[in-house]
Amino acid sequence: MNPSSERLWTTSFITLTLCNLLLFLGLQMTLSTLPAYAEAALQATPVQVSLVTSLFALSAIASRLFSARAMEKGGRNLLIFLGLTVSLAAVTGYYFAGSILTLLLLRMLFGIGFGMASTAFPTMASDVIPIRRMGEGMGYFGLSTSLAMSAGPLIGLSLLQGPGFGSLLLGTAAVLALILPLGFRLSAALPAGHQEPPAAPAAAPGGGAYRRLLLPGLLNFLLSISYGGLLGFLALFGAEKNLQHIAYFFLFNAVAILVIRPLSGRIYDRFGPAALLIPGSLFIIAGLLLLSFASTTAALFPAALCYGFGFGSMQPALQTWMIQSVEPRQRGLANGMFLNSLDLGVAIGSMLLGAVAMYTSYAVMYRYSILAPVLLLTVYLAVSAYRQGHKRKAPTAGAATQPSGE
Repeated sequence: MNPSSERLWTTSFITLTLCNLLLFLGLQMTLSTLPAYAEAALQATPVQVSLVTSLFALSAIASRLFSARAMEKGGRNLLIFLGLTVSLAAVTGYYFAGSILTLLLLRMLFGIGFGMASTAFPTMASDVIPIRRMGEGMGYFGLSTSLAMSAGPLIGLSLLQGPGFGSLLLGTAAVLALILPLGFRLSAALPAGHQEPPAAPAAAPGGGAYRRLLLPGLLNFLLSISYGGLLGFLALFGAEKNLQHIAYFFLFNAVAILVIRPLSGRIYDRFGPAALLIPGSLFIIAGLLLLSFASTTAALFPAALCYGFGFGSMQPALQTWMIQSVEPRQRGLANGMFLNSLDLGVAIGSMLLGAVAMYTSYAVMYRYSILAPVLLLTVYLAVSAYRQGHKRKAPTAGAATQPSGE
């Protein structure tokens, strides 16, 4: 085989990874700050605050379903530029939103634009990654999402609490606008088509592919519920506890992700998802518990590190598991289900936890959010035990090659 065909760090891959980083950075800068702005400036209730996050996520899911069909017809570049244009228009409109209803409508518009672009980038990345290095390549590509999910809230909260809301929107618009020239460069750099080795035709999307994606998709949904609580209410929790530097939580969360991500990839390749999902769930539980009792800035550090170690190891493991569970030609389906389960978890988590906060407090809300990783761990262990028992009874011939999750 031609060695050049095995190169991972090509211009196209680097550009796609950078575009994805900027796209999610722009998202996360507003995802964690608009709820606080809505409560302070628009007198939104906790339930309305939760809708700022959940309506965006639900719109992104709906948009992504449409975008998947458009990509099958070769409209990837159009999706990127249309999605970015719509997103930029929504961000600009935030500045003029004088009511919570207007803000919610703009959040839905932003979700539509984000859904378009976020569908195109991972699918295009999977087209330029060598088949034999798909797990490694998607792991590095996914790191851009994880870093943005940690750095974005830190930058956004710093801008909101410092220069103010206008500077936050200007910074977000600038980040999204940077993708446009990269997109033009990308259009010229992408190969005409991704050459795959001869293989049997992939099964139609449905049936077996969806069944194999169901468990990791469910686990990713449960993982994202607690993250929805962080994005939607951490700034409000800081105000409740009179914590002046609540954004430090996201800083140390990012540090933990940077430390654990390279190690988690090797652990996954050698031992499988169980070696990450079990301890990762315990780290998430510990992080949320420590956060709920935090009353000083220093107390945020261990909470953030625990949560970062858990989230930073589990999320890439679940994405890799989903990609490896389907045929190569179905990896777009796997990426779509990964992102949709993430967005759905954030949306449902924000709504449920917002309702809890309305009747209790944000500290108590984070204690209730521990139920999500507990359920995640319970489901995973129960399914793994069932599969182990089923394997002992079943004949050994014709074992599946996909990750079993054990």
